[in-house]
Amino acid sequence: MPQARPPQRKATSGSTRKGDIIQIRASAETKVLLHQAAVLRGQKLSEFVLESARKQAEETLLDQRVFFLEPEAHEDFLTMLDAPALPSDTARERLNRRAHWDR
Repeated sequence: MPQARPPQRKATSGSTRKGDIIQIRASAETKVLLHQAAVLRGQKLSEFVLESARKQAEETLLDQRVFFLEPEAHEDFLTMLDAPALPSDTARERLNRRAHWDR
């Protein structure tokens, strides 16, 4: 008689549960490289790989953010991007004051 599987729980953001498993295959050279980097960071190999993969995933997702603008707003946005930035009064002060080593 087949055994019933326990119900799967949904992952929540910020969850500290480490029950899910990710399995990957890597060449011996890649494993050595990852292990060396993990040792330098004072981490276990699995901690290093998971942290590195998570950072890369977050960066990838942040790079793919999309927003939509009406045509006129889009043109205004492009104009702002193409326009040179005007320095603030604070920036002007800092650029015009004497360097610490010249005082």
